[in-house]
Amino acid sequence: MKILDTHLHLLYPESLNYPWTQGAPELAVAAHIEDFAVLAKPANIVEALMMEVDVDASQIEAEIDLIGEIVARADNNVIGMIAGCRPEHSTAEFAAFVDRLASRPHVKGLRRILHQAPDSLSQNDIFSENLNLLAARGYTFDLCVLATQLMNVGLPLAQRCPDLTFVLDHCGVPDIKGGALAPWRDSMRAIAELPNVNCKVSGIVAYAAQGWQVDDLRPYFEHVVECFGWDRLVWGSDWPVCRLGGDLGAWVAATSKLLEGCDASQQSAMLYDNARRIYRLD
Repeated sequence: MKILDTHLHLLYPESLNYPWTQGAPELAVAAHIEDFAVLAKPANIVEALMMEVDVDASQIEAEIDLIGEIVARADNNVIGMIAGCRPEHSTAEFAAFVDRLASRPHVKGLRRILHQAPDSLSQNDIFSENLNLLAARGYTFDLCVLATQLMNVGLPLAQRCPDLTFVLDHCGVPDIKGGALAPWRDSMRAIAELPNVNCKVSGIVAYAAQGWQVDDLRPYFEHVVECFGWDRLVWGSDWPVCRLGGDLGAWVAATSKLLEGCDASQQSAMLYDNARRIYRLD
């Protein structure tokens, strides 16, 4: 099956600053489109959306423009990006930022990483009011929270923005390494009840123990299928972060194993079709 990767990270440390890599030296290396292309072809990843990589806040628009240059090239399969943003800023400042995105049509959605921020950052009215500006412009918002934040950050935020399409990254970041299903399982069931929330099956091998087997991933995958159904799932590589749990080929192979027994329409929905619809790529 052809794959649309909705969670590709590209790092250009020669041009941009990634403060978070100071605490993750194994990821403090360049990850260029040329590096990904070599891996994407045998995996049949035919299209990709670049996911923002939490650059220094002052460089968010520089990252947007750098990826715009890559999208404009004919030598790769990156068709757009989910850009970084700061919805905690004043409404006037955020609205001006969103206005500037109109001249960057390769931006399909936005994300503000919340799993490394105080819960209070997104619990105020300004944050949700600014996200509602995204809904009015047709953008999505990728929700990046820990399993422990699903109920007090993810759920209420999605409730306050019912017209905004959310995509929950990394299956809600379950503790696969620890084999923990509770309370993640109930939290996922609760957030899936909101029709504006979708789930991204992205790079969950990074949260598994070294030497993981597909059956270690299976309970988590099967639960998100049960909660969200096939029409609200998308797939992401989370490359190069997925290398923490294995290379891209290992994650694609694991995905194939997880999808064994599913019919072609279900596989196509998760791996390609849903992403085209949810991120409004058609």
